[in-house]
Amino acid sequence: MSTPGTRPAGTNWAGNHTYPAERLHRPAGLEQLQEIVSAARSVHVLGSRHSFNGIADAAELVSLEALHTDQGLPAAVRVDAGTRTVSFGGGVKYGELVERLHDDGLALHNLASLPHISVAGAVATATHGSGSTNGNLATAVAALEIVTSSGEVVSARRGDPDFDGMVVGLGALGAVTRITLDVEPAFDVRQQVFEGLRWTALLEHFDEIMSCGYSVSVFTLFGDAVDMVWVKTRTDSPAEVPGQLFGARPASEELHPVIGLDPTPCTPQRGRPGPWYDRLPHFRMGFTPSAGEELQSEYLLPRRHAPAAIEAVRALGDRLRPLLLTCEIRTVAADRLWLSTSYGEDSVALHFTWAPAQDAVEELLVALEAALSPFAARPHWGKVFTADAAAIAGRYERQPEFVRLAERMDPRGAFRNPWLEARVLGRR
Repeated sequence: MSTPGTRPAGTNWAGNHTYPAERLHRPAGLEQLQEIVSAARSVHVLGSRHSFNGIADAAELVSLEALHTDQGLPAAVRVDAGTRTVSFGGGVKYGELVERLHDDGLALHNLASLPHISVAGAVATATHGSGSTNGNLATAVAALEIVTSSGEVVSARRGDPDFDGMVVGLGALGAVTRITLDVEPAFDVRQQVFEGLRWTALLEHFDEIMSCGYSVSVFTLFGDAVDMVWVKTRTDSPAEVPGQLFGARPASEELHPVIGLDPTPCTPQRGRPGPWYDRLPHFRMGFTPSAGEELQSEYLLPRRHAPAAIEAVRALGDRLRPLLLTCEIRTVAADRLWLSTSYGEDSVALHFTWAPAQDAVEELLVALEAALSPFAARPHWGKVFTADAAAIAGRYERQPEFVRLAERMDPRGAFRNPWLEARVLGRR
């Protein structure tokens, strides 16, 4: 049975956003979820609380973590070796999924920095890992099921009409109750961190550096030199971990992406091979992810603009550093998902981890977004940013179609909220 749905929802993981919900429901089965959703005036699914804004706000929130396999909505992981897919309930986190896959000799194509996040939430916001040939996490979706505001269960598979609009749905279309992802044979990864890369080397050899491994991340505080380059290389690839990287040297000890923090929570480095799920993320599941108390912002822009965009941000370095814990630069392959931040073109991502000072960060973001505006930067949907729907819509050619899709799937507007209207959908 579900809890009665009267407990306040509390705050997000970072503590910078308090959910205004009047109720938090924990349905135990599909029928119960349908009843809650169809009766609610304003409703949204609450995932792992790793968003930094009001994207999930509603009068009534729903957690899918309490669903049981014997009550109508299986949360259990189901592997289909024939189609090379895995399906599971909408409340599952990556850290809960990956070990089961590895036990079956299978893997996902990529993972985000944190294994602590829910799969449905990561997919819905186009969250990504890194790699010049790797699409974001949403590109692995082969099928999904959604409970709409009428209580209807809608299923869609890759190739169906509107599927490319439904995957990165921002929670605006309904409650995702089941997801099917593509899988591949399990693989091992070596991770090597390099220090002391010069800015001239990064800017002149950007494509070579970002393509030197299966997944590559640059960490910097925009000082005199690039601080670190994290290179993750598949052991089944003919490419080897480089011995040096355009003058950067291999680190002699384990490091944390935030300079000076204890690296114990981080996945193993120094070229030691290990399973994909214990190398592709930067952080281990059993530890506090990243720096703990922090804010995050991220902007994705066409990869061809990377050197110029990085230089534009470097020019703000003196203003950024008092609030900046680290900036991570990654690459993401293009896709065709309507509201994906990598829609239509290979992208570079600039991810900022900030000190927990909301007002100061938002003031700084005005200048940062202005500096990135000439490069058609798209903000990550789940992070802190200031751009509104009018500014963002012009950067997504399929945005009008998404708005119409949301109106068809949710005609009574139960899954709309002020944040979605201000940033994505516009006012009715």
